[in-house]
Amino acid sequence: MFKPIKSLGQNFLRDENILRKIVEGLNLHNGDIVVEIGPGQGALTKYLVDLPITLIGIEVDRRAIDILEQNFGDKMTLHHISVLDANLHTISEKYRKKLRIVGNIPYYLTSEILFWLFDARVVVTDATMMMQLEVAHRLIAPPKNKEYGILSVFMQFYTECEMLFKVSRNCFYPKPAVDSAIVQLNFKDQLPQVDEKLFRSIVRATFGKRRKTLRNGLKSLELKDTVLDQIPFDLKRRPEDLSVDEFIFLANTLEKILNSKS
Repeated sequence: MFKPIKSLGQNFLRDENILRKIVEGLNLHNGDIVVEIGPGQGALTKYLVDLPITLIGIEVDRRAIDILEQNFGDKMTLHHISVLDANLHTISEKYRKKLRIVGNIPYYLTSEILFWLFDARVVVTDATMMMQLEVAHRLIAPPKNKEYGILSVFMQFYTECEMLFKVSRNCFYPKPAVDSAIVQLNFKDQLPQVDEKLFRSIVRATFGKRRKTLRNGLKSLELKDTVLDQIPFDLKRRPEDLSVDEFIFLANTLEKILNSKS
């Protein structure tokens, strides 16, 4: 065992029962292409390498790479790279198959990793990941809930999201200051018709001023009152009150108004 590096967010899962539950929750099939994020010293890896799957590990820590190569090098493919620098499209193209993602991700990179997955969703079937319990609650929060925010809207737009089970902080070394949860994201085959860039901009802009009204949030997109007045929607509402479908309606309506002026 090597000393965890705090700057890499390393907290190693040590509970074998939890590790087995994660593998069970994956419901793997013969021939699956599985990408493990941050395999570390191989706690989860050892339960995956002998299954009839293709296993790929993405690991930034050279010490971990050395251990993984020594123990599992002939049974998996390893990429010594930061997760956000890994190209899932390239990996998927190589195997001509969609990918399945699993991992105990560094908590300080959770949001970045989620958006990395959103952007690669056409080549990803699902992702099963360990994350901070508080973040897991945010991902599945409904509207009119204090935990409902940008991640909630995007997660529910791109995926069917489920929290599988909680994991106590006592299951890790070193013990983190928070409890965790295993969350499973199943990416939707088909998304609603909407300009994704505009949709994302609206969600970010309005939640960027979540204590303000929708009108105030939308003004940060440099939209004039003459444009906002044409939207058949109560812009006095606050973003945390809107469902995903209502954000889609806003984006589609605004796109029509802007296109009519061009």
